[in-house]
Amino acid sequence: MTAMSDASSVSDEDRTALADTVTRFARTEIAPHVDAWDAAGEFPRSLYRRAADLGLLGLGYPEQYGGTPASYALRLPLWRALSRHGASGGVLASLLSHNIGLPPVLAHGSDAVRAEVIPPVLAGEQIAALAITEPGGGSDVAQLKTTARREGDEYIVNGEKVFITSGMRADWITVAVRTGDAGSKGSGGISMLLIPGHSAGLSRSKLDKMGWLCSDTAHLRFDNVRVPVRYLLGEEGAGFRIIMANFNGERFGLAASALGFAEACYDEALAWARQRKTFGAALVEHQVIRHKLVDMQMRIQSTAAWCESVAAQADAGRTGPEWVAQVCLLKNHATQTMQFCADQAVQILGGMGFMRGTVSERIYREVKVMMIGGGAEEIMKDLAARQLGI
Repeated sequence: MTAMSDASSVSDEDRTALADTVTRFARTEIAPHVDAWDAAGEFPRSLYRRAADLGLLGLGYPEQYGGTPASYALRLPLWRALSRHGASGGVLASLLSHNIGLPPVLAHGSDAVRAEVIPPVLAGEQIAALAITEPGGGSDVAQLKTTARREGDEYIVNGEKVFITSGMRADWITVAVRTGDAGSKGSGGISMLLIPGHSAGLSRSKLDKMGWLCSDTAHLRFDNVRVPVRYLLGEEGAGFRIIMANFNGERFGLAASALGFAEACYDEALAWARQRKTFGAALVEHQVIRHKLVDMQMRIQSTAAWCESVAAQADAGRTGPEWVAQVCLLKNHATQTMQFCADQAVQILGGMGFMRGTVSERIYREVKVMMIGGGAEEIMKDLAARQLGI
């Protein structure tokens, strides 16, 4: 998402106040219920409204749509605190899925479409999702096969999308489609189309996952779905550029979230090490345990500093190829930090770390989706290399 205000307008007091608000929300509204929500496979839709009432859903969006303009520097505490104190990737992914579904609408939708779609989503009344990945391919966006054929004032959409966060509930789905000739290939024929969730011919099936258990993840099928032409985002054939720009905000959000999840693992591991006694002493009194905790902190602090640096560059308008490379590398570093901290926390907790109900066990299962989603590690390295001219 494009930064909505300059970083200089964000004070330390603003960031602290936001982090405190998010922390209280996560500790009272999310953390006590996550195990039950995981077991149920979903969380209540009312959570969207409660988050909206605090202004959390609207952070980074224009006031005219019910949002609050915010720089990357101000949005960073939202992702970090919600992850650290809510400790659920499933809640985070679905609750904030509009942050990957709405930016193309905001940037490329008509005034009428923006006014129709954005306010109810930011108010927590409706849910927005993004649908790019297909059963036959993920990171190779240029090869997508879902088609949108224009017929008068409508597009006729046929195809499938998979691994779609909030796909079962979404009221609005921002979908990558191929609008070029039937035999067209590559990025040139790709467009972005906003599809209402109630559209006839749209069917959804729920997917079971290793983690993110309370986040609905769907396989979508479009069978001659008719979509009004007014829901085309931008121009025909411009979709690939929209997708690539949208990925940058998503990847930064994933990095900030991974940082928070790493901190959640550290918090639990440290608390356990202080109260658990072995061989007549608390675990934390054993050098090997202290070293594990220090290794976790080393990675957490380096990730936090890198997040702040990348946010500052974006807020200063330095978002060229080098910044894109930094986002890719940061996403890899942050998720590796999350992976390391989850692994070490489970090791410190021992048998309890293998039990459902601990934060570290949940996050351990959620690591891989963070490392794959928004662009797998291998894709991030290759993209960073190209941006850096390597």
